[in-house]
Amino acid sequence: MLSTNAVRVSRVLKHLSMSVIASLLLTQTASADQVGKISFEKYVENIKIEAKEKGIDDNTLDIAFANVAFLQRSIKADKAQPEFKLTLDTYIPRAVPEWKIKQAREAYKKHYYLLKEIGKKYGVQPRFIVALWGIETNFGKLTGRHYVISALTTMAYQGRREALFKNQLFAALNILQQGHIKTENFIGSWAGAMGQVQFMPTSYLNYAVDYDGDGKKDIWNTYADVFASAANYLKTEGWNEKETWGRQVRIPSDFDDKLAGIDNVKTLKEWQKLGVRRFDGSALPSVDLKGSVVIPDDNSGRVYLVYNNYRVLMHWNRSYYFATAVSYLSERINHPRISAPKR
Repeated sequence: MLSTNAVRVSRVLKHLSMSVIASLLLTQTASADQVGKISFEKYVENIKIEAKEKGIDDNTLDIAFANVAFLQRSIKADKAQPEFKLTLDTYIPRAVPEWKIKQAREAYKKHYYLLKEIGKKYGVQPRFIVALWGIETNFGKLTGRHYVISALTTMAYQGRREALFKNQLFAALNILQQGHIKTENFIGSWAGAMGQVQFMPTSYLNYAVDYDGDGKKDIWNTYADVFASAANYLKTEGWNEKETWGRQVRIPSDFDDKLAGIDNVKTLKEWQKLGVRRFDGSALPSVDLKGSVVIPDDNSGRVYLVYNNYRVLMHWNRSYYFATAVSYLSERINHPRISAPKR
């Protein structure tokens, strides 16, 4: 779980992804840098020895590290500080502009039958799959341009949270050894997030799906695998297709801020007694449902009453901004309701 400060930092990024949030942890528990202690080349040799002890074969190691390089871009990106602070009112229009909503609806309609099939199989509403896809990589257009092995080796060598990135690196080597992708196509973000859903390697091993049955879990190019992998992640983490994500609400002027937060769960009846109301001022729904009040900025900004599915989105990325952007885009996809296209 990220610290409060890490969550705060995550709010100011222009584009958020599950992997970026993980990498923001680095500045919270920094250890001594490896840089300067041994050469990058020597570090790679040591990594190869350790990887071999973990079951990675020589052929995979030779191919994986043949063109490995130190990526100064990864170090720069890791250490970069945000230049200005965003609020939800400024972030949402940037993360979910009207052109993205239009593209999301077009993508939903284009892949309607595949999404419907996958949604039914995994118990995840298709609009949330499309929304995640859109927020993470702009529907597969922005998946990163760095060789994953180089990115992860660089981050491990840097020394901050070395164990974290070594673990991701060994997982990436397993992906190559299992034959899911060739090295020349093993491309991702500066921190090692991969494919159209931006999975870190361990998430890939845990959640990626070979939905089309070709023997490869291709989250880079195969829509069926991309959508099924996202759905599988959500379902495995506790998604409930019978519920939505939440709603914007109002809170009383004397609301106790200590009650806010994703981990403080109460029934809607309990929130009603504490003065929480729908955004239009009317009473909360009289249903047997639990939720949390989240205040991403402060009491003068947007306030939400969110349910379990929102909490699952925060497993994907521990950021209120990210979860709210995905939720908002899912609502815009769903309204007006899109009818099934003709076959």
